[in-house]
Order: sequence, then structure tokens, then C-alpha cells
Amino acid sequence: MIGKLQAAFEARCAKINKVEKTKALKSPKEAYEQIAIYAKEGYDSIAKEDKEYFLKCFGIFDRPATPGRFMMRVRVPGGQLSATQAQTIGEIAKAYGEDYIDISTRAQVILRYLEIENIPTILDWLESVGITTFHTGVDNFRNMVNDPLDGIAYDNILPSQVLLEKLQSLFLGNWEWVSALPRKFNTGVCGSISNRCNIFGQDCSFVLAQREGVYGYNVYLGGRVGVIAQNADIFVKSEEEAVAMFKALIELYRDYGFRDNRNKNRLHYLIEAVGMDVLAAAIREQAGIDFAPAGETLTKLESSDVDQGRVQLKDGSFAVHAVVPSGVFTGSDMITAAKLSENYGDGRIRLDVEQSLYIVGVDNDKYESLIAIPFFEKYKSVTSPYFAHLIACAGEEHCPFGVIPNKPDAIEMAKYLSKTVPIDGGKVRMYWSACIKGCGLHGLGDIGFEGCKAKVEGKNEYGVNIFLGGKLDREGEEGHSVMRSVVLRFAHHYVESLMREYKRMRLPRESFGEFYDRVLSNYTTAAIGFMMRLQAYLRIKGIELEFGFEKEPKTGKNEQFELFDFGCKLYKKLTGVNAYPQQINFMPGEREKIEKPSKIVESVDPALEAMLLKMLDPNPLTRAKVFTEVNDLISIY
Repeated sequence: MIGKLQAAFEARCAKINKVEKTKALKSPKEAYEQIAIYAKEGYDSIAKEDKEYFLKCFGIFDRPATPGRFMMRVRVPGGQLSATQAQTIGEIAKAYGEDYIDISTRAQVILRYLEIENIPTILDWLESVGITTFHTGVDNFRNMVNDPLDGIAYDNILPSQVLLEKLQSLFLGNWEWVSALPRKFNTGVCGSISNRCNIFGQDCSFVLAQREGVYGYNVYLGGRVGVIAQNADIFVKSEEEAVAMFKALIELYRDYGFRDNRNKNRLHYLIEAVGMDVLAAAIREQAGIDFAPAGETLTKLESSDVDQGRVQLKDGSFAVHAVVPSGVFTGSDMITAAKLSENYGDGRIRLDVEQSLYIVGVDNDKYESLIAIPFFEKYKSVTSPYFAHLIACAGEEHCPFGVIPNKPDAIEMAKYLSKTVPIDGGKVRMYWSACIKGCGLHGLGDIGFEGCKAKVEGKNEYGVNIFLGGKLDREGEEGHSVMRSVVLRFAHHYVESLMREYKRMRLPRESFGEFYDRVLSNYTTAAIGFMMRLQAYLRIKGIELEFGFEKEPKTGKNEQFELFDFGCKLYKKLTGVNAYPQQINFMPGEREKIEKPSKIVESVDPALEAMLLKMLDPNPLTRAKVFTEVNDLISIY
């Protein structure tokens, strides 16, 4: 089977990309040894290839928006920090990084505004407490994730932090593995029933499973932005088997992964080229182990425990959730969190992929005094559902790929919805990516936002593409696009429409994701996007109607049929009478000679009236035009 990998590689190796040519200029070790020299000689002395590539291998990123000020990714395996490590990171941020910290979607820490002359000191300081920045950028193994409550949650069957560290030890500290891969490589390990770490979105995922009464991990491979990892039909029953399997996989990816088109060099594309069965057989051959076929995957649920602000742990203590909107944190607050973990918890902080953190090991009699501290006034443990699961990547200020501000937009949206549609006890996961690269995991959110440009009267503005229905449960699912190129400054009106429907129709303790499955998934994406605009228009025109989706629509998920159904209900709401003597569900192709309504009422907005009459037209082709004309007819500009 390895021969088939070789053949696929040779078919794609006629040429290599520019980054591979850059990697051939020097060894990463040579570049790392230059850092001390650059610190003495200044920013202008840094070689171009080091700025553009090699320094990123060590988590050091030159930011074009702030020349001479660097970003640094700090590796936090499994998101677990000791109080000493957390305090050290906080002190570094205060001393060298304008007291700024981001918590990332890989449960690690990002420092900003660093100057090259201070980088060696920072690296030494981190190393003194057992922290590194290695492999956190470009073609390397990124920070490994697991359940933030690993080893302590009631539903954690296999504690995985030790395994994670064993997997990491295969490459971390080994110069042969720095920059050795064709592209970045994400890894996750989940030994819990609940999926708190986006486990199915990784290049390589070890997922809790059971086979013939034995607990272990099913292996899923090939996840990336927009793609859920596939079951490789491999079950590893021990940490030793997991390490052997991972070693074989990364050796194969290093040797046979594609190095031509960087947009198609992730592990996913190797699997696409040869098939999962071939790769799985090659892994068995490379490892010299005939791994058992997959067992029953047990990680299926999307956890809701953080929505209560705290969750009881196996030992009777609690994990207390501190919500950090969009992951925007400070060094000062990291120091405070470190001290709280020592005074109230077990001396560790757990970061999660939703850019927030936990203080764990809190005794019940200390909980009330803990959350009364000002830190928890700023980072509430129980907060609006729009903040509790809010993710946003860096945005245009800090990332050269970002096309919208993003973090401020996410926070503004959450504030607006908290005020206009307050919901008690709900759960809404809003995930924001500033561009198509998807670092904010927008495809997996209940509501996902992808930054783009939108046209207004021929001029570009900030915009977003809006997605619905992304999932972390079961084996994951990417969301569906419902609105494209929405002007960002109006997007909150459209999302408000959804939240009003969620609030109006939700069942007790029903999350938005469950509401989507029960109600919205019965409609086409075009109908959902149309209704979002229509309701926004009605509100802005001061037309107050309780009008929207139905629990059990009878439209057959046909756009023209759905539009007619919307029109009939809206006409009845506006006039008090039926549009037709008997409601007729005009299906495509029907041409009944029934006289359609010609006028509504004098008080109705003319644009709305014209659009509504089209919605009620017996001809499905006429009705269909409303979908494409909605931007003109239903405008809030």
C-alpha cells in the first residue's frame, strides 16, 4: 500500500511550491540561532525568508499591519496551564506585549506587540517554566487539543493528557521534525462522551470508542476547515498503539504528502487521492501492527454543562467557567486567574477551543465567594447565551488575511442580541472567521460568519457570509450557507430575526442547534435567508407581526412552494382575510386560472405590497423571481 502513496506523490511532484523552495534555503535550526543576532542588530537585519517563514516555525510572526511588532503563539498542550505558567505568561504580556493576550481556538495563548530585541528574553522566560513556542506556525504540528475537563469530568472515560504529551514528544524538541511536513497538522484526543474540543475537525483525531468491551480510540483522519475527519477504521486499544499509529501516520505524511499546490497539500488531499482504505493499510504496514477495525464511537454529545456557569467534577468539586468574549484577554487578568486557581482551585487553568477558560477543583463552599470577585464580573461564569459560546479569530488588525475587524464585530453582535432578544437558559454558538481560511471555525457554529466584501451602491464595504446548522456532535457537520455578501453593519438585524423565531418557538432547555434541527432544517436555505430579510424589513418599517416559520411546514422543501406559503400567511396577518377563498398550495408547473389578489391595504409599504403580490402569484416562475429581487425589494439601507 505504501507503493500507492509513492505513485500518488510522484504524480504531484513535477514541481514544488515557493514555500518549499524557501525551506530549502537553510535549516530551521540555523534560523533559530539567528534570533539572538537579530535581537542585537534590530528589525531591519532580519532576513526576508526568516520574516516570511522560518521564524513562524517558532511561533514568531511579523505582522505587516504593525511593522517591527511581532505576534507569538505559545504552545499549551491540551489547554492546561499550571498557575506558575499562567502567571509567567501574564507577566510577559505586561512587560513586553502591552498587557494583551488572545486565547485561541486551539486552546493556546497568543501574545502581541512584541519587539525583536525582547524575543530571546521571552523565549528563555517561557522555557524556564516548561513552555515552548515551537511548531505553532506554518508547516508544523500545531497545538494539540483535548477535552478541557480531561481527567476530571464525570463523562471522561479515558484521561488523555498523558497520551497527548506522548504523541507530542515524538516531534517536539526534535530538530528533524521542525518544518518537515508539507503543511500544518492538527491533532486532537478526546476520551470523553461530550465533544468539548471540536474533535472531528482535526487532521488526526483519536476519539473515545469501545470495541469488544475494551475502551480505546477510533482514529479519524483528514479534517480541515470545511471538511469533517473521516473514520479510518482503525481502533487503538492502548497508549502504546496510539503512539505507534501516530508515528506511522506522520512519517507517511512527511514522506508522501503533496508539496506542489499549498491549497491542496493537507492530509485530506492525500486521502482524497489514494482513498482512506489505502492510507489505513499503509499505516498498518508502516507501524508493523495490524490495528483492529474501528469500534463504536462514544464521543457523540455536544456539551451544555458550561451554560450553567459551573459543572460538578468526579471528585465532587467544580469547574467554574470564565467567559472571555472572542478570547480577548489581558496579562493582568491571566495573573489574576493564576492566583484564583491557587486560592480556590487545584492550581491549574484549563483553556478551551471556544476561547474561554476554567478554574477547576473549586469546592462548593468557595464558589459564591469566587464568583463575587471582580474577575468574574468581567468574565462572567453565567452570561448571555450569545457570549457563552462566542468564537472569533484575529481579524484584519492582526492578520494579513482578515477582511473584517471580526472580534469587535462578534462582540457587538452579542451585545446587540443580548439587548434586543434576551433569552433565559438558551444556547447559541456563534463562530466568526475574518476570511475564508476559517480560523474562527465558522462552519461548525450554530450560526457561522465568514468575512467578505459586500457591495453598496457600487462601493465595497465589510460583509459576511452567514451559515447555519454547523455541529460538533456525532461526527460533526458543516453549516449551510443561507446568506451571501451581507453588509456587516446590517447583519445583526438579520440574525435578530432568527433569534426572535428561536425565542418564540423553542422548547424548554432547547439549544439553537436543536431548534435548527427541529424547525429550520425543514426549510430550504433560500427560504431561511429570505425570511431573515423579510422580518428585518418588517421591524424596521414598524410593522409588528408575530410571523415566521412553522414547527411542521408542509412545503416539501420547495423554494417556490415555501414562498407561496409565506405569502399566504403574511397576507392574512396584514389584512385579516385569506389571499384566496381557499388556501391553495401552488406547486411548480401548475397554472390554475384563479384570480390573484390585486391590492392589500393602503397602509402597507408599496415595496412590500409589490413583493407580496409576486409571492402569491400562481405562476411559480414569477414567485421564484422574488428570491433574486429580495435585495432590492427588501432593503434596510
